[in-house]
Amino acid sequence: MSELPNRVAIVTGAAQGLGLAIALHLADDGLDVAVNDIPAKSEQLQGVVSEIQARGRRSIAVMADISVEDEVKSMVEHVASQLGGIDVMVANAGIAILKPLLETSTEEWDRLMSINLRGVMFCYRHAAEQMIKQGASSAAGKKACTNLAAYTVSKFAVRGLTQALSLELRQHNITVNAYAPGIIMTPLADHPDDTVNGGKGSTIKKLFGLPPTHPHGDSVAIASLVSHLAKPESYFITGEHEHHL
Repeated sequence: MSELPNRVAIVTGAAQGLGLAIALHLADDGLDVAVNDIPAKSEQLQGVVSEIQARGRRSIAVMADISVEDEVKSMVEHVASQLGGIDVMVANAGIAILKPLLETSTEEWDRLMSINLRGVMFCYRHAAEQMIKQGASSAAGKKACTNLAAYTVSKFAVRGLTQALSLELRQHNITVNAYAPGIIMTPLADHPDDTVNGGKGSTIKKLFGLPPTHPHGDSVAIASLVSHLAKPESYFITGEHEHHL
């Protein structure tokens, strides 16, 4: 029996990695799930839709660049129209720049912030507007972050955004939480230097000051955390920042 019948989630960056794991977990929880990613990943995203539908839930793929506000607005409107509303927004999409800050160009910085911070804000804003319109009783927004150079800034900025918005949306019974999963073995953690640094994920561990053998997180475990925060019984949890390393 599904735990969350007739509820709808959007998961951004859902073509692979953590976003994929979250989308499938929410489907297993009984949610209908709209999955988002960029057009270049449309084939992968359609595969995710098929997996969700095989679990007996409704699913649609929505191509959009979350750094562009009009595309986020259209995504939210399309999902609400096709699936009947929005109850959970998982603002998971993000990019990685595995460089020290002094080697990060201004263009790379701006691109990272446009997705990892501004894109999250757009997802929060337009999902919240839809939730208020439909009188949502509970919902949640999340963002995956790590701790390298520009990421540190985006991480703390999203944390502040989450806490501020949780206060603003409390009157509408909408919860807003963030998760920072640390090192997760997804394509985001891949680096060309892994072959010389000790294998898959070794470069990002090195940048964290960790040995290649240091244990890393599992996307299924993080998906379980997101699932818990998205449940109606977590209505009293808001403005929190769950960090794992």
